[in-house]
Amino acid sequence: MTVSTLYRWPASAHLGRVVPKTKFYEHGTITKAVRDKFVAEVQRITWAYKLADATIHLSATEDVPEIQVFVIDAKTEDVSDAVLTAIDKAVRMPIIFEINRGQGSDETARMTATHKQATVTLKSTASYYSTDWIRTDAERSALPTAINLPALYGSLISPLLPIDPRPGERLADTAIRIADARKLERNIASTERRLRNEPQFNRKVELRRELRDQTAALDALTSPTRSDTDDAVGKDAIWTS
Repeated sequence: MTVSTLYRWPASAHLGRVVPKTKFYEHGTITKAVRDKFVAEVQRITWAYKLADATIHLSATEDVPEIQVFVIDAKTEDVSDAVLTAIDKAVRMPIIFEINRGQGSDETARMTATHKQATVTLKSTASYYSTDWIRTDAERSALPTAINLPALYGSLISPLLPIDPRPGERLADTAIRIADARKLERNIASTERRLRNEPQFNRKVELRRELRDQTAALDALTSPTRSDTDDAVGKDAIWTS
């Protein structure tokens, strides 16, 4: 599902404000390990664009009052999710990140984001979705057509997802499904290691049965069709605009 494109952000939404890294240390509790990652990985953080009713004339909602675009210039090959989460938790609005690395003809960038609502506290285990690394001199795409900011937000994140959204599925439901699938993938890897190292035949049979059940559950989670037991609660925007 992941695409290789960066967006041509509207000039009317441009801010271009450099934000000191220390600003993010002031919000909440940031561990020394995360602060060290800021120092080691981040060269500069720029609040680049603000997508809002006042700047691009799309109506807002309580969950998506604005969409911020932050550009991070990396000192190293990438910026870790722990740094992105710290920034996301310090800024109430949904954020789209662009991470730049390299210089000159070797400069590349990737767009990344997690599903976030202004009315919900972001979890420390938030999952980030990303494009591939793209040359910064490549042609950028126009923003997706949308009727409001929640629909735009969904259209920006949807192509980043590792699995296809189901028809009519809400953004939060897809994000939960992806998080559950990643947890199951870790459990499957653990079960496979235990199976390889288990010397007892009877226990191997049990582990194979467990592995089959986990694999079937993962297939159900990543299926493009909704099961009869899927719940459709929640009020955030669906993927389509």
